[in-house]
Amino acid sequence: MIHTPSGRDADIPAHSASGGAPGAPPDWWIYQGTGNVMDTAERDRRWPPPPEWRDFPYGPDVEPPPADEREFRRRLGDIRPFRVEAHEVRMVNAAIYLRRPLLVTGRPGVGKSSLAYRIARELRLGPVLRWPITSRATLRSALYEYDAIGRAQAIGWRTAPMARASGDPEGGDADRAGLSIGDFLHLGPLGTALLPYKLPRVLLIDEMDKSDFDLPNDLLNIFEDGDFAIPELVRLRNRTPEVVVHTADRGHTATVRDGVVRCHEFPIVIVTSNGERDFSGAFLRRCLRLEIPDPDADRLAAMVAAHFPKGTNGYSSELIAAFLERRRLSGSLAADQLLHAVHLATSGAFQPDDPAGWNALVESLWSSLSPTGP
Repeated sequence: MIHTPSGRDADIPAHSASGGAPGAPPDWWIYQGTGNVMDTAERDRRWPPPPEWRDFPYGPDVEPPPADEREFRRRLGDIRPFRVEAHEVRMVNAAIYLRRPLLVTGRPGVGKSSLAYRIARELRLGPVLRWPITSRATLRSALYEYDAIGRAQAIGWRTAPMARASGDPEGGDADRAGLSIGDFLHLGPLGTALLPYKLPRVLLIDEMDKSDFDLPNDLLNIFEDGDFAIPELVRLRNRTPEVVVHTADRGHTATVRDGVVRCHEFPIVIVTSNGERDFSGAFLRRCLRLEIPDPDADRLAAMVAAHFPKGTNGYSSELIAAFLERRRLSGSLAADQLLHAVHLATSGAFQPDDPAGWNALVESLWSSLSPTGP
């Protein structure tokens, strides 16, 4: 039993299906988890200060690009209140207050990745910066990439040997050719998230399970310090203290000063995991943890309603019940597999005079994600 400072047992009621709660949400929640977009003036007024040990007073502030509403709609569906557990909202707010990454675990398709988009949309924090993890993902590529070969080719093979001979491969002939090193330097999603924004960007590190064994531990210093150096720019800082580089936001640039990227507000980092591997204690110590259970009937209904705002011709209830039964038997289905069936049903694939054909189609759509499932 958790003992609260007031001496009462902690018990905050979960949100209802309509997005409200039996009583007002706690005052300390900046993220409400309702799906309702917050007014920016109210958000700025209520934004919590960081702990002293997580304060990064760098700047000047960078303006985030405008949100891509089409991407939010594609990921989340229609903007409307939805059901969410109070514990999930508590943990998101704790991560915001403490400026710590949130490690979100759960089976595939329970909505781990969509949490990042819900936070960014509700708090108006700009587009989500997404870093999809593969076995080849590296910290360096997430921070920045430098196209040295492309720069040499742009300068021209005739002048490149002259720059090397003069001992000035980063400048000299490149400057005379009117080329900036920033034209060939691209911040990755993590590097972009660490720019000095007035309010944090939301960074989604998706499917950390797939990473190389060392990658989670490679992130520790970044998570702790909130900055990183770009050696190619550090070497030029005396001659070119400010360099404009490309960012992970398409078509946008940012100014890097003295070759170092330093955050002002530590980003809201959502790290997702399917629970397929263990992480080191050092990595877990720097993260808060949230486990998302399989969505129940109410949450599935809210998800279907969000993606089909014009209605489902009465198909959704029956399909949700069948989906839950299928998930109970198979042990592993993703929520988007339900959306596939609803879309096909509302598109005319369901024919009352051919129930066998429809059942066979749904059977294929709802194949188990578990290697041992039916």
